[in-house]
Amino acid sequence: MKEIRFENVGKSYGKTEVVKNLNLTIKQGERLILLGPSGCGKSTTLRMIAGLEDITSGDLYMNGRRINDIPSGKRDIAMVFQNYALYPHMNVIENITYGLKVQKVPKDEINIRLNAALEMLQLKGYENRLPKDLSGGQRQRVALARAVVKKCDFFLLDEPLSNLDAQLRISARKELVKIHEMYKQTIVYVTHDQIEAMTMGDRIALMDQGQLQMLDTPENVYNRPANIFTAKFIGSPPTNLFDIVYHDGDVIIGQQKFQLNHMWIHYIHQSGVEKFVLGIRPEHIEIYKTPQRQLLTGTVKYVENQGNSYCIYIDLEGEELIVVNKDKNWYPGEKVFIRPMIDHIHLFDQETTNSIGYPKDLTTLKQQVKENNII
Repeated sequence: MKEIRFENVGKSYGKTEVVKNLNLTIKQGERLILLGPSGCGKSTTLRMIAGLEDITSGDLYMNGRRINDIPSGKRDIAMVFQNYALYPHMNVIENITYGLKVQKVPKDEINIRLNAALEMLQLKGYENRLPKDLSGGQRQRVALARAVVKKCDFFLLDEPLSNLDAQLRISARKELVKIHEMYKQTIVYVTHDQIEAMTMGDRIALMDQGQLQMLDTPENVYNRPANIFTAKFIGSPPTNLFDIVYHDGDVIIGQQKFQLNHMWIHYIHQSGVEKFVLGIRPEHIEIYKTPQRQLLTGTVKYVENQGNSYCIYIDLEGEELIVVNKDKNWYPGEKVFIRPMIDHIHLFDQETTNSIGYPKDLTTLKQQVKENNII
């Protein structure tokens, strides 16, 4: 199996732990995104796979073989760096084919791979240019071409698009997905950009302070965050979070409250948790100008135009609540009425910061509740 497996892997520089007890399996042929803020350990993790960083503790396996002490050149990897790392004195063709020549790949095979990469990455006509004569996007495509022609089983990318403007990043993301669909390599992609992670990843490994916070599909990372860090990091604007009191089916925020449905009530009682943090994404809140049943009351502080929608910043019991709405007719100082969508709330344990889960996680719960006449 062409997979990568971390078993209790740690990396330290002196007394500073950069990666802590990492257990992670990257499946054959998948696009795994290592996501997290600066300094979280994601690039160090990638560099351990590449053999550019020694492993302090634990074991790293590729293709079922322990590779802690295997040199980088014998790991069957291709890597694209953030700064592209092109040879300034070599033209496009020389940069792309240099590694193949070092490996003594036959000349005919080199030409076949080169022409395919030039065509795929739209570099025809630039073959004889030096890196200084190329734009940022063209340099990035040369770096990708150099990795593609190696035809390795493992493709490692360390923030390769971070130096490009917005439009180039979008087109480059598409090219990377095309490359993967063509060659089916196991791709490990490091980024701090959640849009790249959500659009490109089969799975996302979210890291913080050297520890794996969540490993799941983009859909689950967004819709079912495993902990408060995940809920805050994923999404823009970020998830609204409030310390709440739960009592007899009601969520109490300050002096206001709203009622949960019976499925949530039953699930909370099963969880055994006593102190909660409520999470709700800005797009999952309804907002009204007139009072209605089960609504909370707040005051508009600020309205931000985002083009296709508006971010409405609301004072709710002294805390800031963000609502995303397509209507622009909201004004600072006016009283508004808001309702969280119950099916989209998240509840976290205040003590552990972990999610308590969701009622539909228990496949038999709904039937149990019906049988007990709770609904």
